[in-house]
Amino acid sequence: MLDSIQKLSNSGLRDLPTAVNVPAYDRSAIRPGIVHIGLGNFHRAHQAWYLHRLMQQGDAMDWGIIGAGVRAGDEAQRKRLEAQDYLTTLIELDPTGRSAEVTGSMIGFVPVEADNAALIAQMADPMIRIVALTVTEGGYYIDPVTKAFDAAHPDMVHDATNPDTPRTAFGAMIAALRLRRDAGTGPFTGQSCDNLQGNGRILRQTLVSLARLSDPTLADWIDANCTFPDSMVDCIVPATGPKELELVRSFGIDDAAPVTHENYRQWVIEDSFCAGRPDWDKAGATFTDDVHAFEAMKIRILNGGHQLIADAGEVCSVEFIAGCMAHPLIGDYFRRVAGTEIALQVDPVPGMTPETYVNLIDRRFSNPEIVDTVRRVAFDGSSRQTGFILPTLRDALAKGDPIEGLSLSQAIWARMCEGTRQDGSAIAANDPIWDSLNAAAKAAKTRPVIWLDQRELYGDLSDNAVFRDSFTRWLTLIWDQGVEAALTAYLKG
Repeated sequence: MLDSIQKLSNSGLRDLPTAVNVPAYDRSAIRPGIVHIGLGNFHRAHQAWYLHRLMQQGDAMDWGIIGAGVRAGDEAQRKRLEAQDYLTTLIELDPTGRSAEVTGSMIGFVPVEADNAALIAQMADPMIRIVALTVTEGGYYIDPVTKAFDAAHPDMVHDATNPDTPRTAFGAMIAALRLRRDAGTGPFTGQSCDNLQGNGRILRQTLVSLARLSDPTLADWIDANCTFPDSMVDCIVPATGPKELELVRSFGIDDAAPVTHENYRQWVIEDSFCAGRPDWDKAGATFTDDVHAFEAMKIRILNGGHQLIADAGEVCSVEFIAGCMAHPLIGDYFRRVAGTEIALQVDPVPGMTPETYVNLIDRRFSNPEIVDTVRRVAFDGSSRQTGFILPTLRDALAKGDPIEGLSLSQAIWARMCEGTRQDGSAIAANDPIWDSLNAAAKAAKTRPVIWLDQRELYGDLSDNAVFRDSFTRWLTLIWDQGVEAALTAYLKG
């Protein structure tokens, strides 16, 4: 710990330790160009970092980020960042050594209001040309099985009935686009940065479908004029807690909202921006017409792999992801499922085969410097399992490829949702539909197929005899002998 701790602020940047990289550009010269909704750790370690790096090169000074949120809790984050001039300390956790960098590409944060009036006004500003989002995989109001727009969700019903006072980010975007159309300002690009395959297409579906419920003409205008580029984002970014707050002080910085991250980033983007964009490729991003293959590889192996190990770790009382990889069974479980089942359902991309990517993810998950909690990764399984695991399982079944490890993952998820670990401690609710998952998991202890009868999750997978038989066998073994016994049986073939 350094003797002198400097409060993070514009005026204090010059007083930070010389080992800390700071903005070399004049932040007062930045003009806004992007509103980012859902401004959490990931955005600040990823998209905001790419823009910061462009600004370090003297570029993109008219693309400053204005943060935004639509949840009451976002106001606390706004106040934390406002108090430090919207600066963020990024700490890279490389096994060979840690380093710190202060980024300054964010220049404001919209006040969080129940009717989203300030957010709507900010997005209607002609200077804003991109509205980006990180609102989690489950935040797009899509049916987990059919992937269709969920018009019956209470939030969507509210926003369709009250288009001028919406409660969601999507309702606010539509209200802002209505103002822009009427004023002749023109459209903006909607840019999803969430882990959804075809995330741009999904964002278009949600926005256009919601608009059509209240203003079909506006919906047609949005569909014809706005662009929604697909993208793949990748960087492991743990949550911030007491350990991270203490870590940033070890660099001599008093930052109320620091971010830690691994020493790896990737951003693959479809080049479809109706109102211009920064040259993110100059900072290492990739523009391509084939985002889909990159998305599939990352979502199925990295995000799917996260679910494989996090659920097993939760039941076996392993606290961190790196600990799961060091576990005598869980790490090998990931390697075998990813290498012999998931990789079969993934196409290569330029410069990377599925097998090579599995090895890369193995190293990244195993990084002991990344203190990424099992609980964070296992959160919202009803969205993540249906988005990251079940599509791979469907493809494998259709091709007659191996599914035993993927099937076992569903049995382990069901075991986790029962709400207790094998040591008897309680697993706190960690899913928006936890109550229904928990009830199904408890009933499945004696009748495993009850878990698969959740058709809102499994759809017609529930009827597949190969999957049902495999799942039933694994869940029965888990309840009879434990998760370790099931993992051992799978690894022995």
